[in-house]
Amino acid sequence: MSVQPEMNDRTAARVHPELLSAYEALPRVADPYEDIEAARAAFHDMLAAFPADRTGVCSERYGIPRTGGGAPADGGAPTDGGALTVEVYRPVSSVGTATEDTGDPGNANGAGNGLPAVLHFHGGGFALGRALPGQDRVAIELCRALPAVLVTVEYRLAPEHRYPAAVEDCYLALEWVAGRAAELGIDPARIAVAGKSAGGGLSAAVALMARDRGGPELAYQSLCVPDLDDRVGADAAAGTAADAEGALDARVLNGRGVQSSWRHYLPDGTTVAEAYAAPARATELSGLPPAHVLVCDLDPMREAGLAYARRLMDAGVPVTVRNVPGAWHGFELYAPDTRVAKEMTAHWTGQLRAALHPESPAVV
Repeated sequence: MSVQPEMNDRTAARVHPELLSAYEALPRVADPYEDIEAARAAFHDMLAAFPADRTGVCSERYGIPRTGGGAPADGGAPTDGGALTVEVYRPVSSVGTATEDTGDPGNANGAGNGLPAVLHFHGGGFALGRALPGQDRVAIELCRALPAVLVTVEYRLAPEHRYPAAVEDCYLALEWVAGRAAELGIDPARIAVAGKSAGGGLSAAVALMARDRGGPELAYQSLCVPDLDDRVGADAAAGTAADAEGALDARVLNGRGVQSSWRHYLPDGTTVAEAYAAPARATELSGLPPAHVLVCDLDPMREAGLAYARRLMDAGVPVTVRNVPGAWHGFELYAPDTRVAKEMTAHWTGQLRAALHPESPAVV
């Protein structure tokens, strides 16, 4: 019989009342890096026990070749050989329309004809979180709700593949999607990147890469509880307000957990992360696509997310910010039926829909 750790009064006072029972039932968080293969297997077993509802959605998997061998010499796409796997989800109603000829020679790239596209980068501390084939719940739900073509990217995982493997994979996927927009039934003027946690950090990094490399132009970046800054949790005495007040115990992600993730993602010996690893390190944020930044009160990455949003605003980038009061990192996985979780998902989805379908009703 396991015994739940006691929750201190400070924590109880900060957790949203509707989430308190879910918080009290949380188990202690194990360090996945103690046995990363076992952690991945357990995650996949959990996914397999609850298959996703694919109603109205179909998908197809593709392999994007990586060429050559070794690290990219010019900061371009990864070149370690093999193929990057992506899965393209689309509404069933759009099947068969991807390569229709409009008869307009000036519209050969499909602009204005196709659906918007979202490259979805999964979370999981850069080390796990990959969905089973055809079972990416976030992608499926967004595909139906937006609607849009959702492209999930099975980027290389740490610690076996450290930075820049994951972000280079994500950028390669963006180039591939933009280059095959007509074939995929995508409007190349409406391509967005989106992700939660590590996926949010990768989304911000890909937006920086696309700007700096003169790559495909992005319409939007959706950063949900993004992991943007390798300095989060580095100094417990100068950590976030939540950590300083002792509100984050071993049942939720805290600063120590964030640091563990960064230690396994960044190359050994890194003292200052590059901006494509930790976008909060970027010195210039002008010229980036409009952004939505969502943070949670009891998330150790909250302050870094808010600081990044403010810097985007100061650089002239249109930004919408949302804070979820009394919630911890990933709370919606444990309390999906609560009003707080439903409102968070509705807001996140609604902002993305409004960005990609400007004719849709305003989102509050």
